Amino acid sequence: MAVRIVKHAMEIINLLTAQNPVQVIIDAVVSSGPREDATRIGAAGVVSRQAVDVSPLRRVNQAIYLLVTAECLADELINAAKGSSNSYAIKKKDEIKRVAKANS
Repeated sequence: MAVRIVKHAMEIINLLTAQNPVQVIIDAVVSSGPREDATRIGAAGVVSRQAVDVSPLRRVNQAIYLLVTAECLADELINAAKGSSNSYAIKKKDEIKRVAKANS
């Protein structure tokens, strides 16, 4: 299932951009991965935030997380706007309505 989803996404990327989909994914990960982050440093009860460099593995992990989250959010917004039952928000709304109707 996951392989099919990735393959389909790569086909769409190729059709929309006419570029190598692997290179597009690499460029997206490189450009969306943060180079610096802030961490909390505490001494003698005083907590301050300090900028630190991000390791390469954490950069890749955060970039993939942000890209996937954005895609999921876009799908959710589109489905909710259409009123599709695939939307989590629409499902919850229908469930709340059903429970309220059953209790009235």
